Amino acid sequence: MIDPVTLAVIQAGLQQVCDEMDLTFSRAAFSPVIAEADDRSDGIYSAEDGSLIAQGSKGLPVFVGVMQFSTRTLVERIRAGITAAPEPGDIYIVNDPYLGGTHLMDVRFAMPVWRQGRIWCWLSNTGHWPDTGGMVPGGFSASAISAEQEGLRLPPVKLFKKGQLDAEIWAIIQSNIRVADQRIGDVKAQASALMVGAERLGQLLDRYGDDTVTEAVARMRDLAARQMRAMIGLIPVGSYQATAFIDSDGVVNEPLTIALTVTRRGDGLTFDFAGSSPPCMGPMNSVRATTLSSVYLAMRHIFPDVPISAGAFEPLNVTGIEGTFLDAQYPRPVSGCAAEVSQRIAEAVFAALVQAIPDRVTAAPAGTSGNFGLGGNDPETGSGYVMYQISGGGYGGFAGGDGIANGCSTIGISKAPPVEIMEQKYPVLYRRYALHEGSGGAGQFRGGMGLDYEIELLRGTARASFVMDHGRTGPQGALGGQDGAVNRVEIHQGGRVVIPEHLSKAQDIVLQPGDRVRVRTPGGGGYGDPAARDPARVAEDVALGRYTADEAAHLWPR
Repeated sequence: MIDPVTLAVIQAGLQQVCDEMDLTFSRAAFSPVIAEADDRSDGIYSAEDGSLIAQGSKGLPVFVGVMQFSTRTLVERIRAGITAAPEPGDIYIVNDPYLGGTHLMDVRFAMPVWRQGRIWCWLSNTGHWPDTGGMVPGGFSASAISAEQEGLRLPPVKLFKKGQLDAEIWAIIQSNIRVADQRIGDVKAQASALMVGAERLGQLLDRYGDDTVTEAVARMRDLAARQMRAMIGLIPVGSYQATAFIDSDGVVNEPLTIALTVTRRGDGLTFDFAGSSPPCMGPMNSVRATTLSSVYLAMRHIFPDVPISAGAFEPLNVTGIEGTFLDAQYPRPVSGCAAEVSQRIAEAVFAALVQAIPDRVTAAPAGTSGNFGLGGNDPETGSGYVMYQISGGGYGGFAGGDGIANGCSTIGISKAPPVEIMEQKYPVLYRRYALHEGSGGAGQFRGGMGLDYEIELLRGTARASFVMDHGRTGPQGALGGQDGAVNRVEIHQGGRVVIPEHLSKAQDIVLQPGDRVRVRTPGGGGYGDPAARDPARVAEDVALGRYTADEAAHLWPR
């Protein structure tokens, strides 16, 4: 029987292995979206069923569940003879959303770790590539109606064979993506992260022994399950309903509905999505792996002290997604699933459970990654480029405090790349980068402010595309709090201001030098009755320019 001290040390050691993989990946990557924005994640997964053993603390939470499903699918395909069996030094690549994934831009690598001639575990990581082909630079096609229009789709194949990059597979990838010559930097960084992880994990196994670490992993899973059940015990027995909305699917200009009933029975929770909208024509469908992972990450927000392990997911049961847009099947387009739909799912979970445990759940956060893709050719360098901008927004107010301003998206810790880096790499100038003042929803504790930025194209011609959300309705307030401000997109061209038909979604907007794009991201929802807000807090907000005096008088009347 492993003692508690050794168990704690091994648990921390496995976490450290993943953290080192994350750090290696970001430091070595070429693309700002990985190197600066940290849109990536690394983890350790079971050799038996792909279940999560450990993940880096700085990795995107949405990838926690997703890589578990993709690794499980890989293991199953190998056993079935569909995918070639691994040998030492092999690394598989896969981005197929329908095989336990997200969208095509999230490219996953998986590598087995061998011990005494057998696979002890799998190491896997995901990195957001700036482009994987498709209709528009960056892959965020707002009006795609099939998977083929979104980009290159790869089933699990060996990109590295016995430690060597497979030139033929790499040639196929390069032939189907933009700025292909730049991707080798990300590929080598992604592979290097796994190799560092294998070395560090080997040292841990050598120190404590394979059997001891295997026992520790089983104990970690059991303890995580027990801790999650203990947290669920804080929720009163019963059912709680909530609804969240997607602006549109980018093709049909009508909102999509996420209908959720959360039921606590015994020490488990059931998340029933029956009644949600059917599969949609545009790219706002969500694949099963992303839908389940979205529920998991929402619970991670609510109960952050439960360790990250497959055991933490065992008491959580997701039902009712069959036949809805939350269980996309090929060839439904899915570019918006991980970045946008996932956050609406989490918002629905928050809106349901804030009724049951108001002291542990916030009002809705901004809930959009603000996906903005810009692609073209820079005449100054003669090179093509694909720029990908993500942005933060306001967090919801909570029991005892106001929401964070310009926080990262609900699904992860990825942050907007520094303005200086973006201006250095791309032919753009940021004319504005400030808080979206007045965007936080009113409440006893107000929502945080969104972001207000404006980008000007300096030279050449470029194509802009957006897949965002919360342009029609703002993030939900809770317990009497008001909704946060909506997402606003404006294109300034030749003295005209154009607002996209779908508000937060558009593609193939041709920009000329001097044209500008302005985006104001949502503020968080307010928490509690606005009339209960401390007047000193209102006065402080006005003094700091967060709201005008007239706005404050309207939102918090006396």
